[in-house]
Amino acid sequence: MVVDDEQSFRKLYSDTLHESGVRIVSCSCSEDALVEIENEVPDMIISDVCMPGIDGISFLQEVRKVHEDLPVLLITAHANVKDAVKSLKLGAVDYLAKPVDLNELRVSVCDTLGLSAKVDYSDLPKEAMEGIVAESSEIISIFSDCYLVSKCDATVLITGESGTGKEVVSAFLKNNSPRSKKSFVTVNCAAIPAALLASELFGHEKGAFTGAINKRLGRFREADGGTLFLDEIGDMPLELQASLLRALENGVITPVGYDKEIKVDVRLIAATNKNLEEEVKVGNFREDLYYRLNVITFELPPLRERKEDIAALVKKFLYDNGHSKRLSASAQRAIMSYDWPGNIRELSNAMQRAKILSRTDLIMPEHLPQAIQKFVARPENTKPVSASIKTLEQQEFESIDRALKQTKGNQTKAALLLGISRRTLINKLKKMKTD
Repeated sequence: MVVDDEQSFRKLYSDTLHESGVRIVSCSCSEDALVEIENEVPDMIISDVCMPGIDGISFLQEVRKVHEDLPVLLITAHANVKDAVKSLKLGAVDYLAKPVDLNELRVSVCDTLGLSAKVDYSDLPKEAMEGIVAESSEIISIFSDCYLVSKCDATVLITGESGTGKEVVSAFLKNNSPRSKKSFVTVNCAAIPAALLASELFGHEKGAFTGAINKRLGRFREADGGTLFLDEIGDMPLELQASLLRALENGVITPVGYDKEIKVDVRLIAATNKNLEEEVKVGNFREDLYYRLNVITFELPPLRERKEDIAALVKKFLYDNGHSKRLSASAQRAIMSYDWPGNIRELSNAMQRAKILSRTDLIMPEHLPQAIQKFVARPENTKPVSASIKTLEQQEFESIDRALKQTKGNQTKAALLLGISRRTLINKLKKMKTD
């Protein structure tokens, strides 16, 4: 049973778990869920915490009065230690914070129900992936989850360094959504002067300000019925963020110089290369807007962490009207050893440069940008190897610590890196805390 007051999340969780053979019964509030449980007791409950009426914690308490052992997983957008401890004391099997990692949700549910959490990513339709390069398992997993998310209208936040492909993901979400035939409007919040961004987004009336000689609809109304992509949303001026929040929560905008609200039906996708959590702390970004955006988030890994994709990307960039140049073995070693701080955009530019400079079909290291040549020529910094021998327990602790840091605390991904189950990892962490 899934209990959430937002229909888009009920559908998202249902679609995600359906792949693992889980049948879903959905309820929009705790009150309806309690009635439904009287008629048919589910094998497990997934409940939002912040809901009108009976909240998730109170709902868990009500369930426990009748069903002491019924597994309940709680999900919230405002995770805090106090609620987490309270829910676990009441017998919740897990406590996940939004934005929910769909694979984490899948593993937690399947682990509780004794099902296989493995997903066959080959089920991702080929036509959906047309033109997209995805060789690494992490990127394939992201696009697989994006395909599920595309079917609902929930707001999506895409994060990652510049050049990692955030625009490609936004287009993928739109192209595979029910709004695929409708407008797809893109706004780069960092490229438009702050004084003009309000008019760009919400429109203006004729004569609303100096130079406003004509009425302007604005991007929200241009995207009405379709999708609006706000790139570099972390650069949006603070004074405009309240208007954006109102548009997201109530579906209404007010054009500059107009005294009435206008209803709009827009699915919003936002992207940023900034850490919005840090921006909130320093006062550059509204906390309430951050939580409104931070519902479904996809963090794109930098190219240096997904080098399986480099060869396929190079092949794509070197192809030109039926003809393709190729890299020499030394050039291949050079691009595979380079860190690519500019990510896919830098790789694309490097290949375009190499195509122009190479007079034959073979690209050599000297055809690559100077930054790559200097990086490869630099002597490696060797670290002295310690002669001391560590215990197996110390090595295990360090491996787990590195895996958790590399995956930013995601226990499912850390377990995959370590080659163990998520349950085994949790047991090891408990033992470490005890020791």
